[in-house]
Amino acid sequence: MLALRVVPKVFYFETFKEFNDEFKIGKRDLLVTNEWMYTPYVAPLNVETNVIFQEKFGAGEPSDEMIDAMALEMKKYDFDRIVAFGGGTIVDICKVLALDVPEKSVDLFTGAVAPKKIKELVVVPTTCGTGSEVTNVAIAELKSLHIKKGIAVDETYANVAVLVPETIKGLPYKFFVTSSVDALIHAIESFLSPKASEFTEMYSLKAIEMIMAGYKEIVEKGEEERMKYLKEFVLASCYAGIAFGNAGCAAVHALSYSIGGAFHVAHGEANYQFFTEVFKMYMKKNPDGKIKEANKIFADILGCSDGPEVYDELEKFLNKLIVKKPLRDYGMTEAQIDEFTKSTVDNQQRLLGNNYVPFSAEDIREIFASLY
Repeated sequence: MLALRVVPKVFYFETFKEFNDEFKIGKRDLLVTNEWMYTPYVAPLNVETNVIFQEKFGAGEPSDEMIDAMALEMKKYDFDRIVAFGGGTIVDICKVLALDVPEKSVDLFTGAVAPKKIKELVVVPTTCGTGSEVTNVAIAELKSLHIKKGIAVDETYANVAVLVPETIKGLPYKFFVTSSVDALIHAIESFLSPKASEFTEMYSLKAIEMIMAGYKEIVEKGEEERMKYLKEFVLASCYAGIAFGNAGCAAVHALSYSIGGAFHVAHGEANYQFFTEVFKMYMKKNPDGKIKEANKIFADILGCSDGPEVYDELEKFLNKLIVKKPLRDYGMTEAQIDEFTKSTVDNQQRLLGNNYVPFSAEDIREIFASLY
């Protein structure tokens, strides 16, 4: 069994200027970013390059329509390298833009067109959650099909991943929490995955340790305390990305795509709504397997029992950072319990295959119903 694979070269710099001093963004590059990131970090360096501001093509999570519009805009420029400087939306879009994009990018996600990489890709993430800089996964809402779906092939790996803690200083507190809790979920889901190895577990455990330690300081001392731990959260996000890039994510992500696609809920926030409920279902189905190790990890950190109640305690703790809401608060109707169950079963087998234990359609429906 392949134990560990890290494809992109990984670089670390304290500041964006240090990154640019080495990578020298120039006229043969296409910088894809947001204007609010360009202004404080790129503009002062007087960089001469081609620029696309993602927000001009739509807001929120990536969609095939956004990708199609940006691919069309991209044809105006002559360049060799894409520099993705932004959050998960920009990173996932650029993984696709580095390919030979057909007229309709949905064809790449459905498999109708085979992926072919034609541009070098450098990823500089500006959040501490997706870990997408080191994975080959790109997620988009496919508007015409009314689903969120991922593509995960070698061609969607970045060539280079660059970690720069300075660039998450301006991340609003809510988005800091939703992105970092996404990294926490990446870490624990990959730890329990049947594809986990001793190597991926090492990355998973270190990510959990770093994120939970930072959270405890923030809960105790206030939200501004996070500024002291930016490096730790950036590294933990990358570690979790390496772990789930090899071992995979599972049911939490699989179920979350339903509300993410239907109600445009941010990815990390959507994942958080399902996190503890999925793990309670794992405990219900097989409390004596590897999940006992997961229970102990959180119990030791929280200072509580490592029985089933550990997930109630974890939820109470995380609720001090971000409040979990009933799914109806996002606009979900009771009729959508069955609709989302079917959609999850039909479209998310890539993720469900990484579950700690298999879920039946009835198990998935029970989770949706309990959270409604």
